[in-house]
Amino acid sequence: MSIKIRLIVMNFLQFAVWGAYLTSMSSYLVKVDLASHIGMFYAMQGIVSLFMPAILGIIADRWVPAQKLLSFSHLVAAFFMLLAGYYGMQAGEDVAFGTLFTYYSLSVAFYMPTLALSNSVAYNALDKAGLDTIKTFPPIRIFGTIGFICSMWVVDLLGLQNSYGQFFACALIGFVYAGYALTLPNCPVNHVGTGKSLVEALGLRAFALFKQKKMALFFIFSMLLGVSLQITNGFANPYISSFGTIPEYAETFGVQHANILISLSQISETLCILLIPFFLKRFGIKQVMLIAMLAWVLRFALFGTGNPGSGVWMFVLSMIVYGVAFDFFNISGSLFVDKETDKDIRSSAQGVFVIMTNGFGATIGTLGAQAVVNHFVDFNTTVPQVTQWQSAWFTFAGYALVVALLFAVVFKYKKK
Repeated sequence: MSIKIRLIVMNFLQFAVWGAYLTSMSSYLVKVDLASHIGMFYAMQGIVSLFMPAILGIIADRWVPAQKLLSFSHLVAAFFMLLAGYYGMQAGEDVAFGTLFTYYSLSVAFYMPTLALSNSVAYNALDKAGLDTIKTFPPIRIFGTIGFICSMWVVDLLGLQNSYGQFFACALIGFVYAGYALTLPNCPVNHVGTGKSLVEALGLRAFALFKQKKMALFFIFSMLLGVSLQITNGFANPYISSFGTIPEYAETFGVQHANILISLSQISETLCILLIPFFLKRFGIKQVMLIAMLAWVLRFALFGTGNPGSGVWMFVLSMIVYGVAFDFFNISGSLFVDKETDKDIRSSAQGVFVIMTNGFGATIGTLGAQAVVNHFVDFNTTVPQVTQWQSAWFTFAGYALVVALLFAVVFKYKKK
């Protein structure tokens, strides 16, 4: 089997693990009366991303080959996700937040570092095969998104999106992947060490970039925009499903298959990557990032105005817009960091970008979004809460608009 095919399978499984629960877990939490804790579950991904990838990265560099550490991490993550599913099955409707949250947190603590480890394994394998990583890796990585989408669809079609069964599905894929990772090409380790200080090893030296006004503003706005990243992953499914309490919408496709409807976002994400070169060449990095910010405004506003019946086109348009919102900022932002930092700290600077967006930003965002949703939505009533949900989505849209306007005025960057 060619190395490209092997890496395609790796990426497919890597993101299929995540897709099994990321967009549907919140609906299960609503079902077992843990709706007020949705934000904590999604924030934990950002919290562990602040330190676990760096720790496991050091271990992979110095002591354990990356493919073996990738296997071990997925094995542990799948084990704790299996425990989460088993606990949910045993507890029924009487699920305790502390127990489920502990199993889940331990699982994501070992899963999140594998996003970086899988990239390391891929780059190493492509280098060994004498292939250009810049040209070869992106088409391979797209199969990760395809794996995520397929996993979402399977969980939906098997009727698991509102049950603990999604945790079992995630664990099963994780165990398969843990075994498969051991068959991947060996990654070398540096047993001697590099003589770097702990600060350098953790990539913290790149935080010195905050001394530069331009970079400080960029990273601050990265965090502010990162607030939006996980909001729809955490709250879109329970919101769309809540229309089921209204007879007019109860049997609509969106209510019955919210996960499949939401998967249009990931499909759009895959396709929008192809638009980025044209937009960057035509408008420049700042304008592309601003387009991404305005796309988040549309993403949330369309959620607030749509419905699964006659207004389902607004939901669909919101899913399409997501591709622009997510890809345009993440990729153009990564390019900005690459162009504006010295070569010797470039990788560390990319790490800071991820920490600010997916670490601090996403963590603050999910906890903040939970506070907004708790303020407007009453999960302890049988009365339809659609209007209340809409108020929450309009609040998110307003926030994204303020960030976009501030970015347009404050951030100065000439097109290159």
